[in-house]
Amino acid sequence: MSAMRSVEEHLAEVLAAVALLERETVAVAAAHGTVLREPVLAANDIPAFDNSAMDGFAVRFADVRAASADAPVTLEVVADLPAGSPDDPSLAAGQAARIMTGSAIPSDADAIVPFEDTVGGLSDSLGTATVVAAPSATGAFVRRGGQDARRGDEVLAAGTWMGPLQCSAAAAAGVAEVVVSRRPRVAIVSTGSELVAPGMPLRRGQIPDSNGILLATLAAEAGALVVHRSTIDDEGSSLRSLLAGLDGVDAVILSGGVSAGAYEVVRTELADAMAFVRVAMQPGKPQGFGRLPDGPLLFGLPGNPVSSAVSFETFVRPALLALQGRIDGERARATLPAAAAWRTPPGRRQYLPAVVDRSDPARWTVAPATAGGSGSHLAGGLGRAEAYAIVPADVEAVAVGDLVDVMLVA
Repeated sequence: MSAMRSVEEHLAEVLAAVALLERETVAVAAAHGTVLREPVLAANDIPAFDNSAMDGFAVRFADVRAASADAPVTLEVVADLPAGSPDDPSLAAGQAARIMTGSAIPSDADAIVPFEDTVGGLSDSLGTATVVAAPSATGAFVRRGGQDARRGDEVLAAGTWMGPLQCSAAAAAGVAEVVVSRRPRVAIVSTGSELVAPGMPLRRGQIPDSNGILLATLAAEAGALVVHRSTIDDEGSSLRSLLAGLDGVDAVILSGGVSAGAYEVVRTELADAMAFVRVAMQPGKPQGFGRLPDGPLLFGLPGNPVSSAVSFETFVRPALLALQGRIDGERARATLPAAAAWRTPPGRRQYLPAVVDRSDPARWTVAPATAGGSGSHLAGGLGRAEAYAIVPADVEAVAVGDLVDVMLVA
């Protein structure tokens, strides 16, 4: 029997087969979930102009620098500036403009006095303003134009995932369209004669197909468009025709049928297109990978749900991100003390579904998500998992208090 390959060796083979997808131009409003292929450069300054950080009065600092409750300063209010006003009123000595947050600062003003620092506040603000607390300095409560970015500055780098905050930043920079990678088109195929749709009555020997939903949602979270999801039985006669009918698909993720037993439909039917190997990990030891001639990448994952989930995280997700050119897609990791003891497999890296106890913000801990440990069939425990505890192959067991590398997935 051939020796097991390392996780890194198998991942390297997968990534070597990945080529960037085509780029496309989309509206910023439609860019959420995509990956930038070109940097976003600011089309305008951020902020676009000097503006007020407070509701109050735009003043000349020299007029109010000595103002106090014992020596108030009364100013003549000569203008009213709501947000969006294009006006730039002149302010002579002893004059002020009422101004709202976000409004452009008059050219003659160099500080803002909030309503709270005047006698009348908002209720008495259109005739005079009596200032009872001086601004701290010139520029008080003034947000300078270009403080965040100047026109032409790089706001977002190529390879950045366009989440809500990134889409907002592009919009604030005055950018209407961005150049992104096309989303990978993915098909999900669950194999096994025992599989039925979730919610269907189960006869002896049948189980719900949870992997189809698991892998489809994981792929969508990685930026893919899931264009097909189906199940096939262990006879295998329909697998080739199914794949032939998947037009324009970039990757096919198959679960089940990759082990060394009988009725392994993926291994039997796709032996000419995929290599089947053993990887030194638990769960997820049997893996298949390849591609159809001039066609999609083929991922053959073990059928047990925990094995499928771990295999996706370890091999499929990095490939989907690489197809899009994403540079910041690594899952967050932490090193946490174990709150419970558990066994580890000899000679294999363990990926244990885990829960993180955050009740003490200064000392998070990690523990198995189920009493059954790392059993690859424990699909229910995946619903409690928010991380994978990753234990090196040379560690024989984890004891309470041992530091463990944890990959956060929720």
